[in-house]
Amino acid sequence: MRRGWERAVRVLARARGRHLRERRAGRRPVGLRLLTLLTCVVAGFMIVTSAIAGQGGDLRPDRTTDLVALVAEQAERNAALTQRLGELRADVDRLGRPSGADPELQPRSDAAAAAAGATPVQGPGVTVTLTDAPLDVQPAGVDEEYLVVHQQDIQAVANALWSGGAEAMTIQGQRVTARTGIKCVGNTVVLHGIPYAPPYVVTAIGDQARLEAALEASGPLATYRQYATMYRLGYAQQRVPSVSMPAYAGSVDGAYARARR
Repeated sequence: MRRGWERAVRVLARARGRHLRERRAGRRPVGLRLLTLLTCVVAGFMIVTSAIAGQGGDLRPDRTTDLVALVAEQAERNAALTQRLGELRADVDRLGRPSGADPELQPRSDAAAAAAGATPVQGPGVTVTLTDAPLDVQPAGVDEEYLVVHQQDIQAVANALWSGGAEAMTIQGQRVTARTGIKCVGNTVVLHGIPYAPPYVVTAIGDQARLEAALEASGPLATYRQYATMYRLGYAQQRVPSVSMPAYAGSVDGAYARARR
């Protein structure tokens, strides 16, 4: 065992000595030259492969474009699923309705369903559309947060319309009820679990003059309109002769609230 160890040490010593002599003579070791040549070949192969795959273009994906397309695609899919859920719920309600129901209770049941947004409605109304400032608007010293529409802006429109006697309301075409929550997630607004990008459209059915007066009297909306004037945020308001609104198609199960006993 000891003789084998000493032999290995002598071999390593001779190899190191040969390496030092070659360096003094100005020559590079054959192994090092071969390693350098191999590295160059591999690097060249990788460069050629990348050029062929890219075909002269940028191999980095346009993540912004992909994200916008993904949000739009998911919103369409969620809207289709929500519509299908509403159709199935209507079928369940129809099939589960007792044939011998008390006719005196039917008007009260219909009124409760209308108040809960469970039935489609139609009538004259007012529409408000909110949009972000154009991308080329970048005032010096102004935070970008002031150049986009936020959930509180949409909520301010909804609150003003309710105070103006709105009988029914939709946001982005979805029926608004007492259970509706508006949430900001990044650069999108989520309504009933579906993300939406601007423009944001809020429509209410009711007395048009009262609805317009309520919008004009709203303090939060007066502030928003000032920013719209300064930074080109979008605010458009118009009367609509006739609006058709679908029934609320979301979940009606309470996740947190419980009746007291």
